[in-house]
Amino acid sequence: MTIHDQRNDPEGYDVPAVEAWIAQHIEGLSPPFVWTRLLGGHSNLTYRLEDSNGRLAVIRRPPQGELLPKAHDMSREWAVISALGSTAVPVPAALGFCESPDVTGAWFYVMGLIDGRPMYNSTDTDDLVPEDKRERLAHSFIDILAELHSLDPDAIGLGDLGKKENYVGRQLKTWYRSWTSSVEAAQYDDPRAHELQRFFLQNMPEQGVARVVHGDYGLHNCLIGPDSRLAAVVDWEISTLGDPLADLAYALNQWPASYDEIPEDSVAPTSAPGFPLRGELAERYQERTGRDLSKLDYYLGFCRWKSAAITHGVYARYMEGKKSTAGIDLEGLRQSIDASLTLSAQYVARLR
Repeated sequence: MTIHDQRNDPEGYDVPAVEAWIAQHIEGLSPPFVWTRLLGGHSNLTYRLEDSNGRLAVIRRPPQGELLPKAHDMSREWAVISALGSTAVPVPAALGFCESPDVTGAWFYVMGLIDGRPMYNSTDTDDLVPEDKRERLAHSFIDILAELHSLDPDAIGLGDLGKKENYVGRQLKTWYRSWTSSVEAAQYDDPRAHELQRFFLQNMPEQGVARVVHGDYGLHNCLIGPDSRLAAVVDWEISTLGDPLADLAYALNQWPASYDEIPEDSVAPTSAPGFPLRGELAERYQERTGRDLSKLDYYLGFCRWKSAAITHGVYARYMEGKKSTAGIDLEGLRQSIDASLTLSAQYVARLR
């Protein structure tokens, strides 16, 4: 992560008020702090804090300005890391949560600092993980997801994190609504988006027992430790309860099915040599959870369709002028939508 010192003017924080709150509510942290911005994390305002004794922590709050409903949900993140702290799923230590906007204009929480870094691209892979340790990283990645999906939400205090039933059905409704409402602004529609949505609705597998699903589980939301294993899973703001196989499919789609399919110009973190393939990771997950993966292609296709709908909405906002297009490859975004729908259709064809 790129960092820079903002001790005197950290964005979104009333420093005296926040430091006073921490001094009163979190044992072991002694203001004043050195505030250092940590970039990443879905635009949430995240800073490393170093106290007067050299102890380190991280503070996190939503971005400033008007937010979409349920976006940047600090209370959700806090609830999840608090509940998972006593499990085998590694998360930062939950130190303190402030739900009074009077302190600094928004809810915020403080967590422990983890010795690890996320991986966004193949350069990060080369920098962080030696080639002979990449299988270890991949196994750690899938084992922790299997562990998450083995937890009973009610037993760990997360039984009310979200609705337990019809996870994929609700997602299909939400993102299809996004697609149709974005067509005019995007000046772009594709009949496959509609055909695939109908197929997924009509052929939806029966959901098993609901589990905590991360919703965006990937190496970009994991902190990789010096031992080439996952040191922590972060960014739980869209986590909920639902179908663990959808969560699995989203994670697996980031890994190649074969080495031949990796484009020469790919910059994905998993395009670097030394990683196992998607099929091996799926088998490892199945061994650890005992889940039936016979309909995995359905979930892989659904996740590709969902990715197309999400990108389509982003593309529409650019085309409508709601977001600056400076430095944005609009044609690349459009090609990404097309590629996601193509991959989704290929999975559906395999099911048929």
